[in-house]
Amino acid sequence: QTSQKRSNSTPENPRPKRTLSSRSPYALFSPNSFSPSITPSQKYAARSSRGEVVASFGSVQGPSWSGGGGRGCTPKLFGSPEENLTKSYKFMFQKALDVREVLSWRIEELGDALKSHHHLEDFAPVLLPAQEPVTVLGQIGCDSNGKLNAKSVVLEGDRERSSGGHVPLDLSELKEYSLFPGQIVALEGTNSTGKKMVVSKLYEV
Repeated sequence: QTSQKRSNSTPENPRPKRTLSSRSPYALFSPNSFSPSITPSQKYAARSSRGEVVASFGSVQGPSWSGGGGRGCTPKLFGSPEENLTKSYKFMFQKALDVREVLSWRIEELGDALKSHHHLEDFAPVLLPAQEPVTVLGQIGCDSNGKLNAKSVVLEGDRERSSGGHVPLDLSELKEYSLFPGQIVALEGTNSTGKKMVVSKLYEV
């Protein structure tokens, strides 16, 4: 057997370095192996079924239409003109300042609801250093592009009291909490350095 192997690899009868076997990927994934009997597609302009009715339902022969032409019909605007569009409007076209105004108004509205429901005092700025527990109002945010976790929670303050500043939150003293980005909450806690707030109580809407 050794002599046969040597004779096959002599210079007169050299053994090919790469043999194209049946297990080769070039043979397995060739166009012929996938579609050996494919027919070329017809050209779009040469198709023979143009305008052919494939399926129909009901009788559509000779429909008759009649109308009054809209004579004597005048549209009437219901509601106040301030709440209705009377001129052209760019749909889905919003400016960043308009969006910010709506968000600020929403924070103030929910802040008033939290204050009246939980009988809270006036809210303090989020960046103001406070040795005693204070109550602040803001919106839950994330300090990174990842998912919200206990180490990445920040509170974005409102524009009226906090000028839109944000402060990281330490939630280790809370027994249980459930937060999501964009949530409007009122918090009670201490912020001794002005750079991190240790939350002791959470007021939700």
